[in-house]
Amino acid sequence: MPRLEPGMARIRVKDLRLRTFIGIKEEEILNKQDVLINLTILYPASEAVDCNDIEHALNYRTITKAIIRHVEENRFALLERLTQEILDLVMANPSVRYAEVEVDKPHALRYAESVSITLTAHR
Repeated sequence: MPRLEPGMARIRVKDLRLRTFIGIKEEEILNKQDVLINLTILYPASEAVDCNDIEHALNYRTITKAIIRHVEENRFALLERLTQEILDLVMANPSVRYAEVEVDKPHALRYAESVSITLTAHR
């Protein structure tokens, strides 16, 4: 993860729990499962700090709502694809300089709490 430079802000969305169709086995294709999403977003926040106005800030609520809608309304065979599509949604905002998305699939393996994929992007 890049170092947090002066004037930059780090937003973290932790443990966003959603339900979606994820997987390749028949039971996974037929039944929604939980996924746990964690986001880290870096953006220049000097203007938001100076103005104290949401119009000058990165609205994490708007980004989160777009993620919720996308995840809950689509189907995914692979965690990699789901993670990349979430990352693309975050990076669609031109203010975002760096984003990291981790998606956990609880109980994907018999003896593990979860399996996760993490992808990053920057500009």
